[in-house]
Amino acid sequence: MATNGAVEEQAAWEPAPHERSPIPGSPPTPWHPLPRRIAYFSVAVLVVMSGSLGNAIVTANLTTLQGSLGLYSAEIQWLPTVYVMTNVCANMLLIKFRQQFGIRLFTQIFLIGFALTTGAHIFTHSFATAVAVRALSGIAAAACSTVGLLYMVQAWTPEHRLKGIVLAVSLPQTAVPLARLFPTEVFEADRWQSLYLFELGLALFCLAGVRLLVLPPVERMKAFEPLDFVTFPIFATGIALLCAVLGLGRTLWWFEAPWIAPALIGAIVLIPTALVIEHNRRNPLLNTRWLGSGAIVRFALVSILARVVLSEQTIGASGLLAVVGMGNDQLRMLYAVVLVATLAGAVIGAMTIDPTFLGKPILIALALICVGALLDSDSTNLIRPHDMYFSQALLGFASALFIGPALLVGLTRALREGPTHFVSFSALFGITQNLGGLFGSAMLGTFQVIREHAHNNAIVAGLMSGDPLVAQRLQQNAAAYGRVLVDPGLRQAEGAAILSQTVTREANILAYNDTFLLIAAIAAGTILWASVHIMRIRRETLARIAAEQQAQAGAQNG
Repeated sequence: MATNGAVEEQAAWEPAPHERSPIPGSPPTPWHPLPRRIAYFSVAVLVVMSGSLGNAIVTANLTTLQGSLGLYSAEIQWLPTVYVMTNVCANMLLIKFRQQFGIRLFTQIFLIGFALTTGAHIFTHSFATAVAVRALSGIAAAACSTVGLLYMVQAWTPEHRLKGIVLAVSLPQTAVPLARLFPTEVFEADRWQSLYLFELGLALFCLAGVRLLVLPPVERMKAFEPLDFVTFPIFATGIALLCAVLGLGRTLWWFEAPWIAPALIGAIVLIPTALVIEHNRRNPLLNTRWLGSGAIVRFALVSILARVVLSEQTIGASGLLAVVGMGNDQLRMLYAVVLVATLAGAVIGAMTIDPTFLGKPILIALALICVGALLDSDSTNLIRPHDMYFSQALLGFASALFIGPALLVGLTRALREGPTHFVSFSALFGITQNLGGLFGSAMLGTFQVIREHAHNNAIVAGLMSGDPLVAQRLQQNAAAYGRVLVDPGLRQAEGAAILSQTVTREANILAYNDTFLLIAAIAAGTILWASVHIMRIRRETLARIAAEQQAQAGAQNG
């Protein structure tokens, strides 16, 4: 039964049948005057960007924050990892919470909690509070992404509402290049509080926005069941352990840290346990039968593979430019280009969306990723940021072009099966996007390290002390220290050290080239595999539309 608040809301305003949302817990979409639509659009952009920008700034400035907070490299990696841990499963509870209590209450609770935790961190300055802020940030970001989407839906007229949905889910892709444009000086040791002051300001702005401009009242219902509070902790704990393994495995190395194997075993045990419980429930939190169907499994695989290849921007390009000595200040113009391209991808993707052929932009995005990775695969030590403007712009455009249609593909299938499938789809989409990104970074980063060792060994094996070119290079390197080192032995040792650094740099560059080729191969393989199923879905969609039109024409003639 609905709560008293829900009864009062519905008594105050009853939506027309065509204004009701097909998704339980989502507000209706009445007609709004233009000024109010603009206000809804403004709040939507503020909330959506606030949910993703804070974590993007942390991810883009991990090295600087590590020094500012006095953390080890393994400790600083916990900050983006714990964000994913809480964000990946938050949508499961968020949907049921808003169905039973309303979305505004949930958002206000976690935005207030996030603001209080961020404010406390400004004064405490400890690793524990930094992790707590990231954890609450992940939950708040899940709420913000949903609230921003709902506000964006209110800002568009019915015939353009699909464009608003695509724009709302595409805009967060601009957070990473936008975060790269922030000056690194604000994260120095005596200014590290600037990040948390900025996040605190964003949280307060969002809180003010959702309180001043409210969404239309939702129809509430009893959504939670007692068994939900058994399944969710088991499933969330398993996902958190898997996130910890993927987020920290490459930093600590997979076979070195003693806790990685037990954590992975825990994830392997807990996640299937939760799924078995759900499989035997009458009203499951996760509809395992639907999630295990062939179409949904294929959708999940395509989404994960797309997130893997999109890791090229965070792992490949930035890592390669760091190897050749480029710092954040020298990369700002590159990320400005990426930001413009990502915005263009979001806008063009929204304006050209075709509900009868949602697979088309997905295939185009994968093709652009393949081309961009191939363009980067012949890099040398002479590469500079301006050499990657075009290739990285392609990837930025592709990232924004892909995400909206990917959401709509799964969303339309979930709604076709019934509103109860929406919780399962939201959980699946969050897992594919978050875990896909973590898995991509872990896999590609590990591949790069392995290939670097292989190339390093191959180069060293070809360097013989009797080779005149090697001897000449050692003498040239040693001569550079002629004015500061008198001892010939020390000069020779320094010359050998410089040669070793050069070998490591070249091995890393070759390894990144191999990584780019692997990304291109995965993207090309995904295109070939996905295009078969996308074209089949296209034919089925057109046939269904034709049948519906024929039935409508027959009814009118009758």
